[in-house]
Amino acid sequence: MTATVVLTVILVIISFDFVLERFLESLNRKKWSPILPESVKNIYDQEKYQQSQNYQKDKFMPSLLSSSIAFTLSFFMIYFGGFGWVDDFVRDYFEHPITIALAFFGLILFFSNLLSLPFSYYSTFVIEEKYGFNKTSVKTFILDQVKGALLGIVIGGGIVAVLIWIYLQTTTNFWWMAWLVMAIFMIFMTMFYSSFLVPLFNKQIPLEEGDLKADIQKFADKVNFKLDNVYVMDGSKRSTKGNAYFSGLGSKKRIVLFDTLIADLSNEQIVAVLAHEIGHYQKKHTRSGLLLSLLQSGLMFYVFSLLVDNPILSEALGARVQSFHIGLVAFGMLYSPISTFLSLGMNALSRKNEYEADAYAANNYNAQALGEALKKLSVTSLSNLTPHPFYVFFYYSHPSLIQRLKALQLIK
Repeated sequence: MTATVVLTVILVIISFDFVLERFLESLNRKKWSPILPESVKNIYDQEKYQQSQNYQKDKFMPSLLSSSIAFTLSFFMIYFGGFGWVDDFVRDYFEHPITIALAFFGLILFFSNLLSLPFSYYSTFVIEEKYGFNKTSVKTFILDQVKGALLGIVIGGGIVAVLIWIYLQTTTNFWWMAWLVMAIFMIFMTMFYSSFLVPLFNKQIPLEEGDLKADIQKFADKVNFKLDNVYVMDGSKRSTKGNAYFSGLGSKKRIVLFDTLIADLSNEQIVAVLAHEIGHYQKKHTRSGLLLSLLQSGLMFYVFSLLVDNPILSEALGARVQSFHIGLVAFGMLYSPISTFLSLGMNALSRKNEYEADAYAANNYNAQALGEALKKLSVTSLSNLTPHPFYVFFYYSHPSLIQRLKALQLIK
């Protein structure tokens, strides 16, 4: 296989991905209608439904423009050897493979973030502001961008440096040693994400004593779930939208409630949401999800190890010198169809897990309270309640609200 063939395959893959995304979006848009569907009449009134439709439409055009610009620039960057040019540029200033790679990815990500910044700002301060969701100050927005960039440099740069160092030390054992490093990192993040990274952006304080905490503890005792850590996060610092999540493993498990969730829902509805989250843990969804992610990363590293030394990958992107980092970029694009296929499976499994967690909450607590909580969260966030089935199949990690409510009604 020649570099020209590899280049052609890469361009076909990214073009197909772009066209597929636009096709799925067009299907989803056809589901938009000014007429209130029968299926959501017990959730939205006509005014709220129209507001949700307008919200989806207002989000669509900036998203389409952003993705179109990104695709066009990526296409021409690949076709005209832009990655090779960046590689040549950084080689004028650096000599070691690790520093060359870090400078290369640093430049690419800097301009990528620069491109996405206006769209992020518009989404936050125009669209979210228009519908009353935004609580982010300009200062918080800027700090978020800076903190995110620094984390990318420290964590992302650190991982890249370690992987290249392993590659330089050995070739035969590269794939499993790299996989081991990533496995340790993924397990660490699963256990400590909420303890180490979240506090950089949000405050988390233990849930204060009171009726809500007593109700939560009563349910945890009922299902024999050891619950030591329930925290409240200042989600209202950025948005009015409510949420809750479960993180960690073993003794490091933690449930986090957004303060907006507590403000919007009754105690019974909050406990129902927590029952759903506890259901994920009791059904071992967190562990199985982590295991599958580890297996996927192992497969990716193994396939990459078979190709990393092939100079054709670097040549296809216009680089004059074969290198780990250019090969990694080319491989990422070639691996995209496999990654898409695997993500479809992961999304299908995730939706199945959501049904199981809903059933757990319904059987062990209160199906009606969970249904009302899901409705209220969807209404307050102006969710699209009538997505196209194909769009759900490709992108949704959760079933649609209508699907979840129907499943809850079947539980006796």
